[in-house]
Amino acid sequence: MLITSDVALVDGVVREKLAVRVEDGAIVAAGARADLGRPGEPLLDLGRRAMLPGTVNAHNHSFQSLLRGFGDDLPFLEWRDKALYRFSPRLGTDGVYTGALFAFAEMALHGVTTVCDFFYLNDGGNDNARAVIRAARALGLRVVLARCFYDWDGAPALYRETVVQAHNNYVQLHNEFRGARDVLVCPAPHSLHGASEEMIRAGADAARKTGTRWHIHLAEEKYQVDDARAKYGTTPLRAIDQMGLVADDLVAVHGCWFDAGERALLAERGAKLAYNPNSNMFLGDGVTDIVDLVARGARVALGTDGGCSNSRVSVLDEMRACALLQKVAKTDGQAIDAETCFRMGTAWGGEVLGLPIGRLAVGQRADLVFVDLDDPSLWPEQSLAKNVVYSLSARAITDVFVEGEPVVRDRALVRVALAEVRERVRALTRDWRRE
Repeated sequence: MLITSDVALVDGVVREKLAVRVEDGAIVAAGARADLGRPGEPLLDLGRRAMLPGTVNAHNHSFQSLLRGFGDDLPFLEWRDKALYRFSPRLGTDGVYTGALFAFAEMALHGVTTVCDFFYLNDGGNDNARAVIRAARALGLRVVLARCFYDWDGAPALYRETVVQAHNNYVQLHNEFRGARDVLVCPAPHSLHGASEEMIRAGADAARKTGTRWHIHLAEEKYQVDDARAKYGTTPLRAIDQMGLVADDLVAVHGCWFDAGERALLAERGAKLAYNPNSNMFLGDGVTDIVDLVARGARVALGTDGGCSNSRVSVLDEMRACALLQKVAKTDGQAIDAETCFRMGTAWGGEVLGLPIGRLAVGQRADLVFVDLDDPSLWPEQSLAKNVVYSLSARAITDVFVEGEPVVRDRALVRVALAEVRERVRALTRDWRRE
């Protein structure tokens, strides 16, 4: 099939009448429609719309969308205890499925085609993780299931496993979905405070044996730096380095309190960062120095984080937040540009997750987002790349494709009715109350 529209955004450059040929879920040709057309070939022309690569949400906790509003405007530890730890043990497998269906449905409507769900409600097995994957498949999204390795005894029981349990459960889940184009399972030691050194080493080792990346929260808040110094005698990324684990398969999450030496270490080793600007602002965490990391050549992706530390699930929102937060932190309106932030939410997201996604190019998966050029948020048509990052409204997103298959058409979910999602959320949370 040939898919085309009036305009496309290719690596930040506007292309008129770009068409992509999709075969078996991949882009096998890209170029001018007049050059690619074949007699009798199916053609989908979306007309007055701009074609964008699908956006990549590099860090999320899907079940937390159910907690939106329950922990807002609280200090981090109070938010954790009054929202996260209070409600998450109530969910069960069906509740986990509802939370993922809710989060992923909203993401799809906002142009997210791939999401990395850092998932820790494992309850000693894999049924809950399978529920997350089932929800993504129901909607048609691609999911990276970052299965958590967690053994801090201060957390609820369903978060915790032994090192052996976490390793064996991860390997089982990874093997179950090995080779799937729409699912990738990777290990995710929770953090320096949520996982022991033995657990962190087990997660990194599991990643290397199964050929995946591994994810870990690091230096999100200042107290986590203090904790790392107390426990390991050094700062968070250096603590991971003391374990011999900082390499190109590491995806650090947040890094708000990385110092210049840690940023240099991350870049030199080829490690990656999943940056969550709105979540960091929401919780008052701090500001990751993305300008410095990019200048050093580090690969940075964008994530929304979970629903009780960021009430939105749009990577397009994260692009704007990234740009504005870096500019104000540097007191320099030219500190970073829209095109760089767009790459973080698309092509660089694919690189950080290790997947061929995020670009309109041959060999990439056919994940496409279309936006309405007649929406006023894209007027005047002076600079599409800058307008997409700085002014685009979610209402302009009309169509979303994953692997060349429709997920959203004419602003509506294709495979699951939004009313069904709403009723599931209402039924689950009917008796919940904010303290």
